[in-house]
Amino acid sequence: MAAYRGLLLPLGFLGAMFLIMFSFDLWDMSQEKRAGRMQQLQELRKQLTKEICDGDKEAFSEGKHSLEDLSDKELKHLIVDDTHGLIYCYIPKVACTNWKRVMFVLNWSEPYHDPMSISADLVHVPKKLTLLNSFPRPEMKAKLKHYTKFMFVRDPFVRLISAYRDKFLRSNKYYYKNFARDILRLYGNRPDPPQTVDEAFVSGVHPSFYNFIEYLLDPLTEKRQPFEPHWRQMHRLCHPCHIQYDFIGHQETLQEDAEHLLRILKLQDDIKFPPSYENMTSPGSVMDWFRAVPLEDRRKLYKLYEGDFRLFGYRKPSELLDG
Repeated sequence: MAAYRGLLLPLGFLGAMFLIMFSFDLWDMSQEKRAGRMQQLQELRKQLTKEICDGDKEAFSEGKHSLEDLSDKELKHLIVDDTHGLIYCYIPKVACTNWKRVMFVLNWSEPYHDPMSISADLVHVPKKLTLLNSFPRPEMKAKLKHYTKFMFVRDPFVRLISAYRDKFLRSNKYYYKNFARDILRLYGNRPDPPQTVDEAFVSGVHPSFYNFIEYLLDPLTEKRQPFEPHWRQMHRLCHPCHIQYDFIGHQETLQEDAEHLLRILKLQDDIKFPPSYENMTSPGSVMDWFRAVPLEDRRKLYKLYEGDFRLFGYRKPSELLDG
């Protein structure tokens, strides 16, 4: 492991590229050997995150220099399981529904229910899961110190595409009323968009992907209100420079990472992580989504999400940014 760390430290961002290549070299191995490789991959991911945090504290602190500076509201994405000593930071559009299902069934007595037997609607109901910020500060600090903390991340641009597809290409009353109408008005050249989502879908009206990007890049967007969690930067949801995570999983290796985490927790015989669907946004299709986005705006978008690319070892998408 020391050899891998020695390689990562001087290479910095290039080390992240090595990390990604390393993650795909896990096939066709015995279970024991694969577990060893998965553990090495975990050490690389955590080491990279720590290196980036230590090397550029100001970029990720947003003026918050310690956990004490984070408000209770900023810690609302951390779910606690006191029985198993677990804390999960959920990130929308990164398998969070299935991980919430797992956290939900862990609160029941054994034998555990199949996570897929829990409806997606149920796990998104407030107060159905215990949040870290529901405890007094001393208890929060103690749990963060002693519990196993984990999070899952995803290629930032692919996550944005997934969020756009889910919230704006489907009939969603909440997102149409609170976001889509304003986006259509401000960036879609529709001063008087349909009043309801039903009217909009009958008319075939929805924000384009570029309209969505324009909304994200507009400096006034965050002055009005913080980014909605489905497109808020991942590090701003889980604060990895203030919270030392024991496990960082990737959507791109979701099934293998989930199985490895359950083995670490000695739950592999009790709970099976729900099977994941094939990713609808392949690396090749990312370019198709961005064809209508001008080069300068692609570069601005990368700067907006650069922290997530760097912290979690995702390759800078040069094919989108170099013109």
